[in-house]
Amino acid sequence: MTLQSKRILLVVGGGIAAYKALDLIRRLRERGAEVVPVMTKGAREFVTPLAVGALAGGHVFTELFSREDEQDVGHIRLAREADAILVAPATADRLARLAAGLGDDLAGAILLAARVPVLLAPAMNPAMWAHPATRRNVERLVADGVHLVGPKSGEMAERGESGLGRMAEPVEIADALEALLAGTRRLAGRRAIVTSGPTHEPIDPVRYIANRSSGRQGHAIAAALAAAGAEVVLVSGPVAIPAPPGVRLVSVETAREMLAAVEAALPADLGVFVAAVADWRPADAATQKLKKGPGAEPLALTFAENPDILATIGHHRERPAVVVGFAAETQDLFANALAKLDRKGADLILANDVAVDDSGASIMGGTENAVHVVSRDGIETWPRLSKEEVGRRLVDRLADHFSGEGA
Repeated sequence: MTLQSKRILLVVGGGIAAYKALDLIRRLRERGAEVVPVMTKGAREFVTPLAVGALAGGHVFTELFSREDEQDVGHIRLAREADAILVAPATADRLARLAAGLGDDLAGAILLAARVPVLLAPAMNPAMWAHPATRRNVERLVADGVHLVGPKSGEMAERGESGLGRMAEPVEIADALEALLAGTRRLAGRRAIVTSGPTHEPIDPVRYIANRSSGRQGHAIAAALAAAGAEVVLVSGPVAIPAPPGVRLVSVETAREMLAAVEAALPADLGVFVAAVADWRPADAATQKLKKGPGAEPLALTFAENPDILATIGHHRERPAVVVGFAAETQDLFANALAKLDRKGADLILANDVAVDDSGASIMGGTENAVHVVSRDGIETWPRLSKEEVGRRLVDRLADHFSGEGA
């Protein structure tokens, strides 16, 4: 295991998700890690040092000005002796303090003295996560080389609250830490373009044609590429989710705008085309709202074909070294994916059947995906996974490709 005999300094932050730190300690130790806990003042309001110390099997550090712990500049020693520093939960306050370089408590001083990888597991109310100040802080931290896992969408501790801000589960955090220590910044120095979400093709100023895409899969792949060290340009149609930290977002609306943004982002080493681009658009969008009058005939629309972004880039003079497309199909999945592979000049097609799930509802726009990786070497089927895990697996495969060419 990657964590075997690794010394992990765990900073437990002062949020309600601090209770998950107990399970996280257990998960890390199961993988062979030595866990050295540091608890903030806020964390001690939610869980006790006694419980944390019992699970970690050692001393719990709590105070910057502890005569016993700081007689040999303990915060420097703790920072330097660890193989990695993990902050879980990482509250909005902790993100702000670290982004501002504050070291007025033990956790802050340790993080400023760190010369090892730092992984943050954010946890906060969705409104706090979406606040512009938090977004600026996250962007600053990612630019400084800090790594993030999560947050996730889900129910909050507050009654009736849900959204993006829930701390990643302990197993996911342990997986991310293993990946970090395994050297998954394998795409450092590579430039990637990812398309995500739907396109909106206007009928008139208030109506449009679109696809049922949430953008979750494209955004998850962009996040995984950024975590692997790539410079990522995320070209996204209209979605209701924020861009992942560490990527450059280009927001577009139509297929033609998306193609222009992709071409403007070239050259690139990787192109991953996940967006559900409308194949057709109304040929002549009305400049005023189309009104329905008494006894009027149903509206008849004339359509024009949209540009094929995947095929355009797959045969482009500045074609990326690796081009990946997605095929969301409702029938003849493999035949359609194989045909798309050759016709559009792609190296890989990730094909998924979006007709129905087990309940009979369309799975497009959900939180999970079951994909088949189609290449000229054959078809590899992956089990149903979270879209984040699909992103990580795809990035691992792409990193293997570049490693294999001696890059």
